[in-house]
Amino acid sequence: MDTRRPSLDEIFSPRGVAVVGASPTGGGFSTGVLLSLQRAGFPAIYPVNPKYTEVFGLPCYPGVRDIPGVVDYVVVAIPAESALALLDDCAAKGVKAVQFFTAGFGESGIAERAELERVMLDRARRGGFRILGPNCVGLFVPKSRLVQAGSGPMEPGPVAFLSQSGGHASFFPSDGGPRGLRFSKVVSYGNGLDVDDSELLHYFAADPETEIIAAYIEGAKDGQQFKAALREAASRKPVVVYKGGTTESGLRAAHGHTASLTTSVDAFRALCRQVGAIMVDDFDELVDVVVALQFAVPWPTGTGVVLVGAGGGPSVLGSDEMDRAGLHIPPISPSARQELLQFLPLAGSILTNPIDAPTLATPQAIRPTMHTLSRLPEVAVLVYHLGFHPIGSLGGGRFSSPDFLDPTIQGFREVREASGKPIVLAVRPGQSLDAMKEFLAVQEAFVSAGFPVFPSLRRAATAIVRLADWNRTRQKDQPDNSP
Repeated sequence: MDTRRPSLDEIFSPRGVAVVGASPTGGGFSTGVLLSLQRAGFPAIYPVNPKYTEVFGLPCYPGVRDIPGVVDYVVVAIPAESALALLDDCAAKGVKAVQFFTAGFGESGIAERAELERVMLDRARRGGFRILGPNCVGLFVPKSRLVQAGSGPMEPGPVAFLSQSGGHASFFPSDGGPRGLRFSKVVSYGNGLDVDDSELLHYFAADPETEIIAAYIEGAKDGQQFKAALREAASRKPVVVYKGGTTESGLRAAHGHTASLTTSVDAFRALCRQVGAIMVDDFDELVDVVVALQFAVPWPTGTGVVLVGAGGGPSVLGSDEMDRAGLHIPPISPSARQELLQFLPLAGSILTNPIDAPTLATPQAIRPTMHTLSRLPEVAVLVYHLGFHPIGSLGGGRFSSPDFLDPTIQGFREVREASGKPIVLAVRPGQSLDAMKEFLAVQEAFVSAGFPVFPSLRRAATAIVRLADWNRTRQKDQPDNSP
C-alpha cells in the first residue's frame, strides 16, 4: 500500500494519460478529451473501453491495468456506480491522479452518494493517488500539452485559474486567449473531494510559472483554511475572484452544482477586501481585470483618465461610463488645449476631456495628442477608443491595415515608455461578419503589441477602477513593492 500523496507538480506533468470511456462513435466528454489531447500533441494517450480495440487510430484497452505504458493521469466519464472498481485498478497501475468528469456524487444531495465520495477518498489515500473532482473537466496545462475538451492557446503564460465550474474553466482560456492571456495552469476541481480551492491557492502562491491568479469560487469546503490560503496568495500575487451564487437562487444553484458550503456575498466581499484580493461581479469582469493586470502597465494608482478618440457621441458616452464607474475625467488646462490645437483642428473637435477630433482616427494626430496628454500630472491612464463608428462601417478596412496599425502601435509604445502610464484601448466588435473580422484583426494587432483591449468603454472603465483601487491599497500596505 502506497500512502504517499503525489504533489500537484507531478499531477500537472503526467507522462501518460488514460481516457476511460472514449468511443470512436460517441461525442461525449471522454472522446472530446482524447481528440483534444491528440491535437495538442500529448505523447502518450491510452483510450480505455472494453467495447473497442482501436479509437481514432490509437490502441484501445479493456481496462487501466491492461495498458502497457506508464499512466500517471486518468480521465473518467463512466457511471458513479463503477467508480470504486476503477479506483482499485488505478491503485494497482500506480496512477498519480484520477479526474472524474462523472457527476452524481455529493452534489446530488443523496446520502449514499456522499458516502460513496468518502469511500473514494479513502481508496485514493490508501492507493497513493489524488482525485480531481468529481464533477469537473480537469486540467489545462499548456506546458505539459495536457488539455481539457477544447481548452485554449497552447503557448504557456503567467495566468493560473482555479474553478469549481467546469464550464468556466473551459471558457476562461478560450475567451481570454484572443485578449492576449496565456496560462500556466487551469484547474477545474468540481466538488473538491481531494484537491480543493485552499490547496490550489497555496500552490499557485508559490508556483514560479504563475504571476496572476484568477478564481471562480462558489463556496469553500473549509472557511478558515480558505481564508488562510487566499491571504497567502494575495500577499504574494494579484488574485482576482468571482464569487458564484450571490443571490438566493444563485446560492441554491451553487449548492446543487458542487455541494458547496456557500456564504453571503457581503461576507465574501469583506474577506477579499481584508486579504487584498480583487473581487469582481461577473465572468466578463473576471477576464477584463486579468487582462488589465497583465497589460495595463505600469499599474495605475490614480483614477484620473483622459479619453481620446474620434466620434462625438461615443466620446460623450465614454465620459458618462467612466464617471459612473468611479473614474475622474479632469478638464484639460488652457495651455494643454493650446498645444493640442497645433495638430488638431478647432472645427468639429472637443478639446476639454474627452479629446475628440475627426483626425484622431489617423496615426499622424494620435501620436502627438497622446504625448501631450500623457505629460499632464492629473492623468493616470490614457484611454483611446476606436471603432464605435469606424470599425466595419466607416472604416472600410483601413483600421486593420498596417498603414494605420503599425505607426499607431509604435506611437503608443513611445508614449507608454516616456510617461510610465498605461494605455487602454476600447474597440467595439461589429455586428456584421466583415465588421467582426476587422475587429478581430485590430484586437489581435494591439494585443500582440502588449496593450489591453476591451469591447466597450464601460468594461474598460470597470477594469481600470478595480486595478487602480487594488494597486493603491497594495502600495499603501507595501510601499516598496512595484509591478
